[in-house]
Amino acid sequence: MKTLFRLPARRVVHLSAFVGVVLLPLLGVAGTIHSHLLIESGKQFILGGEQPGAFRVSAHNVGPVPVEVRERPRGGGIFGKTTLAPGQRGVLRFAEGSTAVLLNPSAKQAVLDLTVTGDTKRLAMTYEPVSETGAAVK
Repeated sequence: MKTLFRLPARRVVHLSAFVGVVLLPLLGVAGTIHSHLLIESGKQFILGGEQPGAFRVSAHNVGPVPVEVRERPRGGGIFGKTTLAPGQRGVLRFAEGSTAVLLNPSAKQAVLDLTVTGDTKRLAMTYEPVSETGAAVK
């Protein structure tokens, strides 16, 4: 095996310290979440709401029913982003502090494969009953 670079031991220690102190914490901030998500009939999956940065959801609807995707901005309100038909893929971006709302108003269970990237450090996740407005049901 050929050696491409020869570094003195002192440099190797400094390089290791740089990787440990600078690069590893950055990986924690920009984490990736993979999920095979099941949403029961009449429920909605809630993702986010407390994160200081934006995040992105790459979704693939692998189930038998369409899934509605909405966004609840930090300041209030809600708006529709898209509906993923069975077999459809989509990439959706959500602003800092926003909540992604994935609704299953159908009579069958919804199934999605998700990859969430961006600010995933404090990304809350929960289920709620579906409401007409997509607002939290008390």
